[in-house]
Amino acid sequence: MKNREMTSFMFAETARIIGQVARKHNLAVPTFRSPPRIEEVHRSIRRGNDFSVVSVSFNDRPYNAVISDMIEGVLVANSLDKNDSDFYRALMWSSVENYAQAA
Repeated sequence: MKNREMTSFMFAETARIIGQVARKHNLAVPTFRSPPRIEEVHRSIRRGNDFSVVSVSFNDRPYNAVISDMIEGVLVANSLDKNDSDFYRALMWSSVENYAQAA
Protein backbone atom coordinates (compact mmCIF):
# COMPACT_ATOMS: atom_id res chain seq x y z
CA MET A 1 0.00 0.00 0.00
CA LYS A 2 1.26 3.43 -0.83
CA ASN A 3 1.88 5.90 1.96
CA ARG A 4 -1.09 8.05 1.04
CA GLU A 5 -3.55 9.98 3.17
CA MET A 6 -6.93 8.58 4.12
CA THR A 7 -10.09 10.14 2.70
CA SER A 8 -13.56 9.96 4.27
CA PHE A 9 -14.63 7.41 1.62
CA MET A 10 -11.57 5.25 2.33
CA PHE A 11 -12.26 5.54 6.08
CA ALA A 12 -15.84 4.30 5.58
CA GLU A 13 -14.74 1.44 3.33
CA THR A 14 -12.02 0.40 5.75
CA ALA A 15 -14.53 0.43 8.62
CA ARG A 16 -16.87 -1.74 6.54
CA ILE A 17 -14.16 -4.29 5.74
CA ILE A 18 -12.87 -4.47 9.32
CA GLY A 19 -16.45 -4.78 10.56
CA GLN A 20 -17.16 -7.66 8.18
CA VAL A 21 -14.11 -9.56 9.39
CA ALA A 22 -14.97 -8.96 13.03
CA ARG A 23 -18.60 -10.01 12.55
CA LYS A 24 -17.59 -13.15 10.67
CA HIS A 25 -15.49 -14.19 13.68
CA ASN A 26 -18.12 -13.27 16.28
CA LEU A 27 -16.27 -10.22 17.54
CA ALA A 28 -18.09 -7.10 18.64
CA VAL A 29 -17.96 -4.44 15.93
CA PRO A 30 -17.41 -0.95 17.31
CA THR A 31 -18.83 2.15 15.74
CA PHE A 32 -16.11 4.12 13.94
CA ARG A 33 -16.11 7.88 13.84
CA SER A 34 -13.78 10.74 13.11
CA PRO A 35 -12.31 12.83 14.60
CA PRO A 36 -11.88 11.91 18.28
CA ARG A 37 -13.52 14.29 20.75
CA ILE A 38 -10.16 14.77 22.45
CA GLU A 39 -8.16 17.03 20.16
CA GLU A 40 -4.70 15.95 21.33
CA VAL A 41 -5.06 12.26 20.39
CA HIS A 42 -5.18 10.31 17.14
CA ARG A 43 -7.35 7.51 18.53
CA SER A 44 -9.73 7.11 21.42
CA ILE A 45 -12.21 4.46 22.48
CA ARG A 46 -15.38 4.77 24.48
CA ARG A 47 -16.97 1.65 25.89
CA GLY A 48 -20.34 0.99 27.44
CA ASN A 49 -22.09 -2.20 28.48
CA ASP A 50 -23.20 -3.05 24.97
CA PHE A 51 -21.29 -0.68 22.68
CA SER A 52 -17.87 0.67 21.76
CA VAL A 53 -16.99 3.73 19.74
CA VAL A 54 -13.55 3.95 18.16
CA SER A 55 -12.72 7.50 17.13
CA VAL A 56 -9.80 7.97 14.78
CA SER A 57 -8.28 11.10 13.29
CA PHE A 58 -7.48 10.66 9.61
CA ASN A 59 -6.71 14.18 8.41
CA ASP A 60 -3.04 14.69 7.57
CA ARG A 61 -2.16 11.13 8.61
CA PRO A 62 -0.83 8.24 6.52
CA TYR A 63 -3.36 5.66 5.39
CA ASN A 64 -1.55 2.83 7.20
CA ALA A 65 -1.50 4.71 10.52
CA VAL A 66 -5.26 5.19 10.36
CA ILE A 67 -5.89 1.54 9.48
CA SER A 68 -3.66 0.46 12.35
CA ASP A 69 -5.62 2.63 14.79
CA MET A 70 -8.92 1.22 13.53
CA ILE A 71 -7.77 -2.39 13.87
CA GLU A 72 -6.30 -1.78 17.32
CA GLY A 73 -9.61 -0.23 18.33
CA VAL A 74 -11.43 -3.47 17.46
CA LEU A 75 -8.92 -5.51 19.44
CA VAL A 76 -9.25 -3.28 22.50
CA ALA A 77 -13.05 -3.17 22.22
CA ASN A 78 -13.07 -6.97 22.37
CA SER A 79 -10.50 -7.23 25.20
CA LEU A 80 -8.56 -9.89 23.29
CA ASP A 81 -5.47 -11.56 24.71
CA LYS A 82 -2.10 -11.37 22.93
CA ASN A 83 -2.48 -14.56 20.87
CA ASP A 84 -6.00 -13.74 19.71
CA SER A 85 -4.99 -10.13 19.04
CA ASP A 86 -2.10 -11.23 16.83
CA PHE A 87 -4.36 -13.57 14.85
CA TYR A 88 -7.18 -11.05 14.29
CA ARG A 89 -4.79 -8.17 13.61
CA ALA A 90 -3.16 -10.15 10.79
CA LEU A 91 -6.54 -11.24 9.46
CA MET A 92 -7.92 -7.68 9.37
CA TRP A 93 -4.76 -6.29 7.77
CA SER A 94 -4.89 -8.99 5.12
CA SER A 95 -8.54 -8.23 4.35
CA VAL A 96 -7.92 -4.49 4.04
CA GLU A 97 -4.85 -5.05 1.83
CA ASN A 98 -6.74 -7.48 -0.40
CA TYR A 99 -9.51 -4.91 -0.86
CA ALA A 100 -7.01 -2.15 -1.66
CA GLN A 101 -5.26 -4.31 -4.26
CA ALA A 102 -8.55 -5.21 -5.93
CA ALA A 103 -9.74 -1.60 -6.06
